[in-house]
Amino acid sequence: MSEKAPWLTFRPELKVLDCTIRDGGLMNNSRFSDEEVRAVYRACLEAGIDYMEIGYLNSTKVYPPTEYGPWRHCREEDMRRVVGEHKSSETGLRLCAMADAGGKSDWQKYSLRREESVLDAIRVACYARQISEAAEMISHFHSLGYETWLNVMAISTVKEDEMDQVLEIAAQTPVDVVVVVDSYGALYREQIDHIVKKYLNVMREVGKEVGIHAHNNLQLAFANSIEAIILGCNRIDATFLGLGRGAGNCPMEILLSFLRNPKFKLRPVLEVIRDTIQPMRKRFHWGPSVPYVLTGALNLHPRDAMEFCEKDPFGDIVGFYDELVEED
Repeated sequence: MSEKAPWLTFRPELKVLDCTIRDGGLMNNSRFSDEEVRAVYRACLEAGIDYMEIGYLNSTKVYPPTEYGPWRHCREEDMRRVVGEHKSSETGLRLCAMADAGGKSDWQKYSLRREESVLDAIRVACYARQISEAAEMISHFHSLGYETWLNVMAISTVKEDEMDQVLEIAAQTPVDVVVVVDSYGALYREQIDHIVKKYLNVMREVGKEVGIHAHNNLQLAFANSIEAIILGCNRIDATFLGLGRGAGNCPMEILLSFLRNPKFKLRPVLEVIRDTIQPMRKRFHWGPSVPYVLTGALNLHPRDAMEFCEKDPFGDIVGFYDELVEED
């Protein structure tokens, strides 16, 4: 192995998180069947993946069950119906769920301790302006025994001084992992370099890991994830067939093919893609397309592109571009 390519060597501290059901749920209101979630769970087990994010811990008042599936709320009985008496100490796979700040989750009422739940970790998601609430959420879930992660969303829109403040606050919490989240899929390699190094410089001093969650609007999710790995990120998000909001995420099948950890097995990933994920395209669509490229290039939320693609994926992309530029 060449000394000039140290990132290609085996790095046991690098962990992979599958967020297919959680992020993919943004395309179908988390309406996955038990069989689909169970298939993803089994694939994660067989493939040797380290974490599976099974959904959201969000409020039924904000996301009513009449409109959203059970994986938007992740009640214990729903999770156990699919994963049984899951114990990460036996399976090697840690289960996690995401709780949104900003009034989207009833986190103050959450009292189930880690030893009472199938969940091992809870990821707190917030925008930079919500970091104070996110810090409270992290402390709350930490006190219940959970491993905690912080996902500061839409980092491509956060100003430098604000990012510094967010990292300073995060460093003072008991959070275990802080994730660089390119929600808009707008970041290029040079920006990834700058932001990841900034995160690492702060978090390494206080013994916390840094992760990467990349979206694929500019078809750079895999490339940006590799760059983050090279720089020292040890927590990498990916999804089967890139299933995720809009243009989707870093594809798990490509990521595992790149990593040189012998514990990862590619065949179970390919099987769940063939049997479970690919058939979902008959119900809803995701993945790179020109409208998503445009929102990514303009550093805009992909909601307009999602609406455009849902109405007419072969519509007037020039007119769509003109509307985006006018709004911007």
